[in-house]
Amino acid sequence: MSGLWDTSSIQPRHDIVMAGDTIPAMFWNAVEQRGPNVWMRQKHLGLWRSWTWNQTADAVREIAGGLISLGFEKGDTASILANTVVEWVWADLGVLSAGGVSNGIYSTDAPSQVQYLCEDSRTRVLFVEDDEQLDKALEVRGQLPGLRKIVVLDMEGLRGLDDPGVISLEALRVLGRAYNAAHPQAVLQRVAACQPQDLAILVYTSGTTGKPKGAMHLHQGLVYTVRGFNTLIAQTELDERMCFLPLCHIAERMGGEYFALYTGAKLNFVENPETIPENVREIAPTVFTAVPRVWEKFYSGVMIALKEAGWVQQAVYAWGIGVGTAIADRVLAGDPVGGWLKFKFKVAQVLALNNVRKLIGIHRARYLVTGAAPISPDLVRWYLALGVPMLEVWGMTETGGAATGVPAHKIKPGSIGPAAGFNEVKLDPATGEFLVRGQNVFAGYLNQPEKTAETLTTDGWLHTGDVGVVDADGYFRITDRMKDIIITAGGKNITPSELENDLKFSPYITDAVVIGDRRAYLTVIVMIDQENVEKFAQDADVPFSNYTSLTRAPEVQALIQAELDRVNQKFARVEQIKKFFLLENQLTAEDEELTPTMKLKRKLVEKKYEAQIEAMYH
Repeated sequence: MSGLWDTSSIQPRHDIVMAGDTIPAMFWNAVEQRGPNVWMRQKHLGLWRSWTWNQTADAVREIAGGLISLGFEKGDTASILANTVVEWVWADLGVLSAGGVSNGIYSTDAPSQVQYLCEDSRTRVLFVEDDEQLDKALEVRGQLPGLRKIVVLDMEGLRGLDDPGVISLEALRVLGRAYNAAHPQAVLQRVAACQPQDLAILVYTSGTTGKPKGAMHLHQGLVYTVRGFNTLIAQTELDERMCFLPLCHIAERMGGEYFALYTGAKLNFVENPETIPENVREIAPTVFTAVPRVWEKFYSGVMIALKEAGWVQQAVYAWGIGVGTAIADRVLAGDPVGGWLKFKFKVAQVLALNNVRKLIGIHRARYLVTGAAPISPDLVRWYLALGVPMLEVWGMTETGGAATGVPAHKIKPGSIGPAAGFNEVKLDPATGEFLVRGQNVFAGYLNQPEKTAETLTTDGWLHTGDVGVVDADGYFRITDRMKDIIITAGGKNITPSELENDLKFSPYITDAVVIGDRRAYLTVIVMIDQENVEKFAQDADVPFSNYTSLTRAPEVQALIQAELDRVNQKFARVEQIKKFFLLENQLTAEDEELTPTMKLKRKLVEKKYEAQIEAMYH
């Protein structure tokens, strides 16, 4: 992408970096090759702590030995109920090194969900993060006769616990040390006995349309996919990644943990979800993968900071981003960038754009990766204007992560790029549905052969449920989920995601669900960005006492109406949104309306707020 970015450092590598035909084999080969190098860092109580590959190996060996000593057999399942912490990775690799199947459970899941997931996966050992997660496990333990042991990662507040079914991670490691001393070859024998065709991990879908389904990924598929990622995205041992998305989600498990295991990139774990913005600035990752919600939040933060800046700073930013946009437009169009424009961009970087990048924490980033949900093309262009390429990838739990990706040398905002070289992607000629085939595709759903048969054809094509189009260059664009397409009472087909993405580009809107199937016009349910709307209310002297009163304030209603008007201007009259409703409760990941990745569940929201929706049509 000549003219603005040096793409030489973004070119993917096509060589095999690490040998091994199973994940544990690959890990132990990596330890041998990279032993004293730092692999993981985590901030705790304000201090960063590092672990080398050798130190990680010690923990993994002890956990694996401890599991074997407890009677954990090859093919047994262990589940991990924890936030994204270093110990999650230890437990995962320990389970796999013991020849087991590793399953992740979201830390926000309710006890009933924990019970279902442990029962469905036939979990023998459950790793829990702390006392809060232990409470969930103990609440449902009586309904899980197959659960033999609960292992607690962090025993703070549990020192006096006396329960034969519960053990601390440290105690498990002590057991492992003793077992490994008596049986020095036991763990290595389990690793060697692990076959490429063995089941490695379970990744449960979010269950927006019923009970979660356990997607089965075999070792051969995982190894094939991380090798494939190396031909899609450039990453080496010199790179620093930030590990903060849930590790039980396919994006962080594959694109974070396993891809870093393969390439040797450093994994930096954030303190907790609330400290992400400050941790980004400290880590300054060179490769940064996140979901659109994170990129939207960073953009909103910059816009809000600008409003508080003096007029000189505002003018300098406006000029600088204007220069960046002019160059980005030329580069995206494939046109050359003249010397004078390049010079102006260097000045713009010094005066404004470098500061914006530092404010976000992307000043060292060679490129950004976005995926897991659609993103506004305007947002991609904004990051490009700052001088950082943003590459959109598309994939799902069932494809083992990314199946398409935008190459750095030819970015098309709004596109998810061509098919990755390691799999085939095509559109169903009748429905426009995305179909994927390759060794990266999962082996089916655990205990659900009929769901597997619905999703996987006999000749290996995966039905994704996403619909879209493809251009002459082979670049795909998703228009929507098949089941989300709206057909209005007038017979007009509308893809709600385009409208929703434009609304989410607003710093005041976190999420939006467009309604209108078989109805006369479109309406929308909006979740406001609490922090930014509160700031707006305080600056404008709008009185409010709590979240509900904030959403009901006439000034806030007018603010959201103005954002709606802005978006409506881009669409034909039949596609415009006529009315909106603001969710009056502040939602968190614990609420049933939100997925663990903080997206509103369309069907559930439509059902739960049926009365409010009906009111918008009267």
